[in-house]
Amino acid sequence: MADLDVTVEGISEGQRIPEEFAFGIRTDDEPFTFGPNVSPAISWNAGPDGTKSYAIIMHDRSVPTVFDDANQEGRTIPADLARMDFMHWILLDIPVTTTSLPKGAESDGVVPKGKDTGPSEHGIRGANDFGMFMADNPDMAGDYGGYDGPAPPWNDELMHEYVFTVFALDVESLGLDGVFSGQDARSAMEGHVLAQGSVMGTYTLNPALG
Repeated sequence: MADLDVTVEGISEGQRIPEEFAFGIRTDDEPFTFGPNVSPAISWNAGPDGTKSYAIIMHDRSVPTVFDDANQEGRTIPADLARMDFMHWILLDIPVTTTSLPKGAESDGVVPKGKDTGPSEHGIRGANDFGMFMADNPDMAGDYGGYDGPAPPWNDELMHEYVFTVFALDVESLGLDGVFSGQDARSAMEGHVLAQGSVMGTYTLNPALG
């Protein structure tokens, strides 16, 4: 499979993601408060012959599988706890003529109840995984489309790793509509990926991790 050369402005491979792009930040007074949550500018080179569209998935590959101790005073989430993927951004059916998105294109702040899923100016938005964590909060519950940035538990002993991946696909549309998930997107892409490239940035709200 061919490689795409992906650039995420302000995020270098393996380095900390700036707070500008985070859903959650730490302050001197609070271990968590809402951050600017701006989607970073992202660009990539044109895909190989046969490319008919692009897709973007950003996920956290370091999310705890058990949340009993998350954000609890006097407790920590051990670094060796089993981890899972958590989707932060799913954008499909990006036109083949598009090889970049400007900063703020998919988010310019935290939106209570989430940004719209479905057709957008840049493609088709899936639902990220913030909806499952907001379900018990009537002021925030909803389907979260577009980009929502890092917001790891502030007492997690593990540095979280966030992967921005761009895929070059051999179809103009993956045919997904309604409220679909990142896993739905991954399943639909199977057998259609001609090339891909990624950038990984890190983030934590745990001051012990620096």
